This record gives sequence, structure tokens and C-alpha cells, in this order.
Amino acid sequence: MDKTLNNKAWFLVLPVFLIVAFSAVLPLMTVVNYSVQDTFGNNQFFWNGVGWFKELLDPSSDLGGRFLASLGRNLLFSAIILAIEVPLGIVVALSMPRDGWRVAACLVILALPLLIPWNVVGTIWQIFGRPDIGLLGYTLNSLGFDYNYVSNEFDAWATVIVMDVWHWTSLVALLCYAGLKSIPDAYYQAAHIDGASRWAVFRAIQLPKLNRVLLIGVLLRFMDSFMIYTEPFVVTGGGPGNSTTFVSIELVKIALGQFDLGKAAALSLVYNIIVLIVCWVFYTVMTNAGADRSKTEGAA
Repeated sequence: MDKTLNNKAWFLVLPVFLIVAFSAVLPLMTVVNYSVQDTFGNNQFFWNGVGWFKELLDPSSDLGGRFLASLGRNLLFSAIILAIEVPLGIVVALSMPRDGWRVAACLVILALPLLIPWNVVGTIWQIFGRPDIGLLGYTLNSLGFDYNYVSNEFDAWATVIVMDVWHWTSLVALLCYAGLKSIPDAYYQAAHIDGASRWAVFRAIQLPKLNRVLLIGVLLRFMDSFMIYTEPFVVTGGGPGNSTTFVSIELVKIALGQFDLGKAAALSLVYNIIVLIVCWVFYTVMTNAGADRSKTEGAA
């Protein structure tokens, strides 16, 4: 039986395409247009070609040096965040109850940090870490630690990392908990009959079943951590010095502080391309790893 095609249905989704074009494509084209031009003010633009991109990728230039330094900080920050939040989220999910009223209580508690706006999180930790009136800063200094995130680079990094872990580990934990709840009880019953240990159950049953969930969690946390702006800007302002100046903060400084639209547009495009490439690499590697594991289990 031949399927009847009704091309009039495209008119129903046409408003959606127009909204997407207005909210995404047109701003992107504007950024591309700015990235190949230079301006001296008075809304007068001059063709610059790929000049900004060459300068951006040249470590010897001021723009290239600042960009590569901030990119290194971003990669280091994202690596630390993933190394802490993903295992910690798995541990929290495994420790949560499976039934009863405690499930609802744990879910509500875990969701609370996720409901707080980013700028409010930054303000909370800015006050919380102050050595004069903040509970964390005052306690650490009372114990003999010379803690001051305003003047010490290590303290600034530690504060930003702990703040992000507090804010976003709940997301990984909730995703992992949902994945654990979807595992049929028959797997656990078979493992109990075989006398499998807790570690064996985790390695052979739970971790493989969490593969897709962890892929989503890693991608979300990488994108969020790599594009972080509000929290470190509120807490440290990119300091002390440039120690916590990530690419997003550097971009805002160039675009709004110096009002250099050409450089800022080129930086934002390269920034976006890097995020897409790394996310694609994450997705490909984790998907292939999951496929190889399934083939191995099937052959066994």
C-alpha cells in the first residue's frame, strides 16, 4: 500500500523554522560578518579577512597568547570537574535508597542546588569564602590556613572548583540514579544466585547499563564547565591576576571591555567550534567503547 504524502504539513512547521532562523542563524551570521571586519567606531567597518583568526591562533601575539592561556585554563578546569563530579555522582546515586519516603527526600535535596541561579550561586560562595565574614573563609583561617581567594591563585581555583562540584554534582547523581532504576531486578537476582560481590555487580551490571546515561552526563558537564562564566566572574572576577580568567571571561573583556567586536567575534566562533569538536570526540569515543563492550559480552 502506497503511503500518501501531504506536503502541506510543512506549513505547520514553517513558523518554527522562522523562529529558529531569527534566534540562531541570523545572530550567527552577524558574528561571522563581524569576525572578518574591523572598525574604528562610528559604525564604520573595514574588510579584514581572516586577519583576526590568524592573530587569534598566533601564540606570539597578544590576542593569541591571552586566548591560548585562557583555553588551557578551561581545559584544565573541565578535566578536574569531570574527574570529580562523574565518580562522585555515581557514588551518590549508588548510595541513595531505592524505595520508600527517603527516595523523595533525597531527590528534593539533590535538586535544590540545581534550582539556584548561576549568579546567586556565585554570590553565595563569594560571601561564604570571605575570610572576614564568610563561614568557610573564617573557619579555615581560624584553623591556621592562610585562605584568601582574592589574593591566592590556589585558593581561587579551589573555591571555584568546590563551588562547581557543589552546584552540579547533583545533576550527574540524578542521571545515574535514573539509569540505575531502569535496570531490571532480574539482573540483580541472577548476580545474587551466582554469589557476585558488590563490586562485581557494579562492574558487570550497573556500569555497563549506565553507559548511555554517563555519556549524557559527561557531555552536559563538559559543555557547562567549558563554557562557565557567571560563577567565577562573580566570585573572583577572573583573578587574582588572570588565574581564573577562562575563555568566556576573556571574550567578555574583549567584546564589552575593549569593545573590539572583530576580535571578539573571531574568538567566539573558534570557541564554539572547539566545544563542538570536543563534544563529538567524547560522543564518538564513549559510543565506540560501549559498542565494543556489548560485542565482547555477546561473544562471551
